[in-house]
Amino acid sequence: MPNDLPTISCSPTNRSSVALTRASLFKFVGLLAGVFLLACGSLVYLAQKLDGAEEVKSAFYTRKAVQSLENSLRSTVKDYAFWGDAYKHLHTEVDTDWAYVRQNIGTTLYTDFGFRGLFVVNDLNRTVYSVVDGEKVSVEAEQWLEQSIDAILDKAREGAESETPTTTFVNIGGIPALIAAAAITPGTDPTVKTDDRSASVLIFVDPLDSAKLAAMGRDFGVEGLHLATADDIHSQSVYPLGETGAAGSLHWSPHRPGLQLLALGLPLVGIAALLVCLMTWVILRRTTAAAQALDASYLSLQCSQADLATSEARFRDVVEASSDWVWEMDGGWHFTYLSERFEEVTGLSREAWIGAAMDDLLRTELGTVSQWLSIPNRRPDISVQCRYLDTNGQERITRLSARAMAGGGFRGTATDVTEEVKARRRIEFLSQHDALTGLPNRTRLQEFLDGKLKAVPTVEQPLVMLSLDLDRFKPVNDLLGHAAGDLVLNQVSSRLAECVRHGDLVARIGGDEFVLILTDVGSQEEVETLCRRLIESVEEPIEVSEQEVFVSASIGIAMAPNDACEASELLRYADIALYEAKAGGRNTWRFYAGDMNARIIERRRLESDLRFAIRNGELRLHFQPRYRISDGEMVGAEALVRWQHPERGLIAPDTFILIAEESGLILSLSDWVIDTACRCAAGWPEHLFVSVNLSPSEFKRGNLVERVQKALHDSAIDPTRVELEITENVMLEDATGALELMRTLKRLGVRIAMDDFGTGYSSLSYLRTFPFDGLKIDRSFLSKLVETDDQSIIQAIVGLGRALSLTVTAEGIETAEHLKLLKAVSCDEGQGFFLSRPLEADDFNVLVKARKSTGSPSRV
Repeated sequence: MPNDLPTISCSPTNRSSVALTRASLFKFVGLLAGVFLLACGSLVYLAQKLDGAEEVKSAFYTRKAVQSLENSLRSTVKDYAFWGDAYKHLHTEVDTDWAYVRQNIGTTLYTDFGFRGLFVVNDLNRTVYSVVDGEKVSVEAEQWLEQSIDAILDKAREGAESETPTTTFVNIGGIPALIAAAAITPGTDPTVKTDDRSASVLIFVDPLDSAKLAAMGRDFGVEGLHLATADDIHSQSVYPLGETGAAGSLHWSPHRPGLQLLALGLPLVGIAALLVCLMTWVILRRTTAAAQALDASYLSLQCSQADLATSEARFRDVVEASSDWVWEMDGGWHFTYLSERFEEVTGLSREAWIGAAMDDLLRTELGTVSQWLSIPNRRPDISVQCRYLDTNGQERITRLSARAMAGGGFRGTATDVTEEVKARRRIEFLSQHDALTGLPNRTRLQEFLDGKLKAVPTVEQPLVMLSLDLDRFKPVNDLLGHAAGDLVLNQVSSRLAECVRHGDLVARIGGDEFVLILTDVGSQEEVETLCRRLIESVEEPIEVSEQEVFVSASIGIAMAPNDACEASELLRYADIALYEAKAGGRNTWRFYAGDMNARIIERRRLESDLRFAIRNGELRLHFQPRYRISDGEMVGAEALVRWQHPERGLIAPDTFILIAEESGLILSLSDWVIDTACRCAAGWPEHLFVSVNLSPSEFKRGNLVERVQKALHDSAIDPTRVELEITENVMLEDATGALELMRTLKRLGVRIAMDDFGTGYSSLSYLRTFPFDGLKIDRSFLSKLVETDDQSIIQAIVGLGRALSLTVTAEGIETAEHLKLLKAVSCDEGQGFFLSRPLEADDFNVLVKARKSTGSPSRV
């Protein structure tokens, strides 16, 4: 036997010492293995929770995207179905000329909204009007949809009285589509006569193709939203469309933060486990050799105790490496052990809490932790959320798991989930609040309104709704940027909230649109006092980037039950009153009145008639001659548009130009005016020019240069005989863009004049920088021409024009005194009723021929 190793006795005592050492190490290895398995399980559990949370979040936003699409389509079909004109022309009788030719309910619904199918089904469930892909066709709705629509028709008619549309998802040729249907009713139009037949139904069909689904996904932050295939249908990321997914299902690709966590964490745990196994093997060899070298009894005992202490130290190190803190308590609910991670996670002292009652530290939503642990037959794998205060007095949330110990008491782990809970609450908050201002959004507003209206407000204690819109807000965004606009919105939101009481509601429902609900207002005077306070508060200066910004507000007011008892009607009436407030000069308020709705209906009818008039030749062009003041020679004429309405007679432009600008018809109207004016002027003597007014909106859109160029080409008129009149608003809104556009127009050869000079913020720099050929003095100066100050102003304007080589034209010459004074200041040209009223094209041609044949001067 070699001499370098000590002789080891083979007595039972010595053999039991070696066995005890090895057994202790093997137990320690088993415990370490359990710890590593627990760590791996915790990683897998955390990964699953992260992926599950992301799955829930993406499913939530997918559901919101679908609900938003349904709400939008319901609102669109409601606007068209609950309309008196639609009732007259699609139910009382089917007028396809009104619907399709005049584009009231026709091609624009396909080009603007993408609705592939549009159907009107009469009281006998027969399709009487259909538009497919923007073209009028003759096809039954059931035939095109390839399925029965009886249920849809019944549900739409059920909502006729409450003006409630219905939506449903169907499958058309393998592609899901959203159908919106509403009974056609007169709405609030008092002029429409109803009949006893069942209501006709208006149906819109909006297919959810891949492009639309992708756009929905981008808008709501859902990645890869598409129609689910056979491979996707068993995935968790599936949202069914229609009942049990009969119309198809949506699938998306949620983020997988849990997989990233596993990819990083599991290799690290594996490396740690490998190192521990290696260390255990080394320790096992050393302790076995030491046990063989020690005495049979005493040394074996000492080695076992040392090994046990080492094992405990290693176990403690592994426990402290975990992200959770470990605890134990006795049968009296007092802590007997707290891991060192307790101090790192909570910031509290271990020594202070060991021996203290657990209920003094942690509490659940429903009571104490001891009560939860005492529940009979409690499942050991169920955890509970508890709250405690850290050293800074801040509330923290931890998830507690516990298992009973054999000798009595409990042990378990605690995981800090404060940030996770905050994130979930944030998602819930954003679903009902505006992300920018923190005010309630449309969803919360609707819930609040429904609850208050169910309480049945009375005339003595009405429910008051204020629809508030900011004035002069758009220039803030355009000139200072959206960051400044967001700051203004936040300041305004705070001011509005400060003006109302605790039980009231302030909601933001759009860009600069707010709705206030007042629940305890007893009189109209109180409402007006609040409106005055709101406007004064909004008008206070707001400091943005070391400069003061000023905005104001217009307010529309509707009350329940005086005006309406339905939330949708109350909102609509408040918007109508808001429109009246803006039309009344802004920075004021208006209460809803019944005639306001009539005016809105009248304006909608006038807009429809104007669209028809532009396409069907109801417009007329009059020409007002312009004369050279020095010798009375006619030099040209200004083209003025009129509307020959078949029922209302001749309508002046003041009535319909604003409607054309707001509805987008101004481009079509302007095209007709420019083209007609150039064609008429092409037949005049070559020394006469024609002057045409342009709207400021034409400088923002509409390819103005190409349109003018086409009119010049089609009429073959010399461009130098065409003058375009613009107002200074064009330069105020976008000076750089306007300058470039005017230079391009000048290259065509046309003349450009500044209209209404002196009424706004006309700047000398405009006249020097922009390529003007002339300027027109506004008629307001001539009405006061007998006053010395206005004579001096006109003389100064004429001198300014001569210095800049501009032709100066005076508008509104009404008397001989006006003409005399204009001659005295050497004004170049003039026009007005004293010289000639606007004439129809034929009468103007007669005047030109008469002057040419007689050579007689005018009264100038």
